[in-house]
Amino acid sequence: MKRRTKIVVLGCALLLTAGAASAATASDAPRERTTASDAPRQREAAALTGTAKLYRSAGDDITFSFDAHLAAKDKADPSKATGTFEFSHYLNGEGARAEVKVDCLLTGGKVAVVSGVVTDSDLPGAKGKRVGVTVHDLGRHDRLGYSWASTGSPVDTKELPKCVSSAPFEKVAKGTGDFTVVPWQPEL
Repeated sequence: MKRRTKIVVLGCALLLTAGAASAATASDAPRERTTASDAPRQREAAALTGTAKLYRSAGDDITFSFDAHLAAKDKADPSKATGTFEFSHYLNGEGARAEVKVDCLLTGGKVAVVSGVVTDSDLPGAKGKRVGVTVHDLGRHDRLGYSWASTGSPVDTKELPKCVSSAPFEKVAKGTGDFTVVPWQPEL
């Protein structure tokens, strides 16, 4: 019995030694070259994503959804932002919705301003109009503003420049604020 135990212990010691030697050799060996797909992704320059409903005591159903991005390679030019955003406003079964193609995205800290041109809408006269939206990402208490705040309708806004909106004066409905802002960090 003693001889068998010695052989097992000696065999385990040899295996451990061989494993340690192999590990040392493998760690000393030159590493394989990584490909572009293996390299860490560069952080995008800015982004605004998420969906929320606005709070209105009258019961209006107002929803905004964003999927706007500024690639790292375009860091110096916010007008190269891509993506879309959508908004809708309904009350008592009446209202409208719009889809927008992003043409500018500026972010600073947890605040984003995005603009774009309406590509599809059931609001007469909205298609082809530029609109802007501001989001303040405050976690569960996000806020939002929009370029037509003072005119009442995106249709009534005349020749809005890119990346222009209002202060984020609207509150999102409880439990719906999931906006995420990736801050822009331009080289100054």
